Amino acid sequence: MEQPEGFKVKGKEDLVCRLKKSLYGLKQAPRQWYKKFDSFMIEHRYRRTTSDHCVFVKRFDDGEFIILLLYINDMLIVGQNSDKISKLKKELSNSFAMKDLGPAKRIFGMSISLDRKNQRLRLSQENYIEKVLKWFNMDKAKPVSTPFPSHFKHSSKQGPTCEKEKENMAMVPYSSAVGSLMYAMICTRPDIVHAVGVVSRFLSKPGREHWNAMNWILRYLRCTSKTSLCFGGGKPALIGYTDADMAGDLDSRKSTSGYLITFSGGAVSWQSKL
Repeated sequence: MEQPEGFKVKGKEDLVCRLKKSLYGLKQAPRQWYKKFDSFMIEHRYRRTTSDHCVFVKRFDDGEFIILLLYINDMLIVGQNSDKISKLKKELSNSFAMKDLGPAKRIFGMSISLDRKNQRLRLSQENYIEKVLKWFNMDKAKPVSTPFPSHFKHSSKQGPTCEKEKENMAMVPYSSAVGSLMYAMICTRPDIVHAVGVVSRFLSKPGREHWNAMNWILRYLRCTSKTSLCFGGGKPALIGYTDADMAGDLDSRKSTSGYLITFSGGAVSWQSKL
């Protein structure tokens, strides 16, 4: 590490410092943190899932399990036995500086609602969507009931064709709107995945028609901001749906395929891909 400003040793300015421990903010700090946390979990007989190395699972001899999700330095712990969860928390607090926030109510901008009586779990991004609508002045827009109407046909030819149109579109926060919609799409809103996929194709050269489509999606969210994923309303089985159009893209004549996987009545995986 280079000698920090104000702490350089006279006559030895060309020397560097040797780090005895990783410092927060350095390029290697996230990797060192994960290595330390991973070694702790492996030592306590938790295993990483193959699909996501930040999800750790442990199955006990009595059939019960604990799932721990790590996101940077935030953790979400799910289990069937509160005593075993408390034991894990105690073991973690002995090795790391921790703060127990109690039962999970919010994580990553998502609200978690648990109805123990009816055995249902809901995930919602209502607050986040309301903020997005205010950012783009669409919180009082006229709502619509469909995310993307069938009469919308978009292509790259609808991009700006003259300097005046380019200047006008440069003032439009198109990429910011796409990014905001993507976060909702990835977390809890599979109903807008196709619509967001279409408008994201024109990030490099959006036109007025593309922006109108973006406004339509925001108007749909205005109508459905309270929509949430609900788990527990169906049988504990994986059910999949898939479909595709035929050469629907006007530019490349490629098809768009999509799928939706549900478990216990709620969507757990979805995709729309050109």
